[in-house]
Amino acid sequence: MLTYLLYLIAALYLGVLTSISPCPLATNIAAISYIGSKVENGRLVIHAGLLYTLGRCVLYIALAGLLTLTSLSIPSVSLFLQKYMHLALGPIFLILGMFLAGLVSVAFGGGMMNEKLQKRVDSMGVWGALLLGILFAISFCPTSATWFFGLLALTLGADSGAITSVLTRIGIALPSASVPGGAFVLPLVYGIGTALPVLVVAFLLAYSAKSVGQTFKVLTKVEWWARMTTGWVFILLGVYFSLAYVFDISFTMT
Repeated sequence: MLTYLLYLIAALYLGVLTSISPCPLATNIAAISYIGSKVENGRLVIHAGLLYTLGRCVLYIALAGLLTLTSLSIPSVSLFLQKYMHLALGPIFLILGMFLAGLVSVAFGGGMMNEKLQKRVDSMGVWGALLLGILFAISFCPTSATWFFGLLALTLGADSGAITSVLTRIGIALPSASVPGGAFVLPLVYGIGTALPVLVVAFLLAYSAKSVGQTFKVLTKVEWWARMTTGWVFILLGVYFSLAYVFDISFTMT
């Protein structure tokens, strides 16, 4: 139970940080604002936020679940992950941390909200938010892509037992080596996490649109500190795991 709870918290944390990163947050607000401008009933704006959330969850479950289950269902890949995943965690944490801390940058494509998509959303009414949720979840920004690959590492590490294996080696014993249904549950929790601020914005648009700007400023500040802190923690963990398990350097105090 403790292991399960820790993985759920980690997935939710990654999802929330994804949602408040500048690029995803801007697209999320743009999507809900666009839907909100098309309806007069405040409740429909909230419904749009929920449908947008559902769209993101469906995409993340399908993508992360498919990649994880496919990898673990192939005997050779599953055996490889069980045997060597703990060796890959160090470099994975190090690379993700460098992206989050801004030490490495990658240019991604532009936005997906073109005229053709706007017409399709118009024709679907409030249900267009579901389509936007799916499409914007696919449209990865550098930071959101980093968080998503962090989710994949978390899911693969959970189902293969690699993460708990590493924790056991450094003296943190957990009751279980894997998370039952992690390939479905962790992406679901991650998807919900990516939508929490979106739902807040939907409520603000429905009842107090003037508060959206101030909320955006607060979330931007929180995101910077959370991203930098998490990034450097990932870097330190990546260095430690790499030295300990890739280069087999012992840090035991005598």
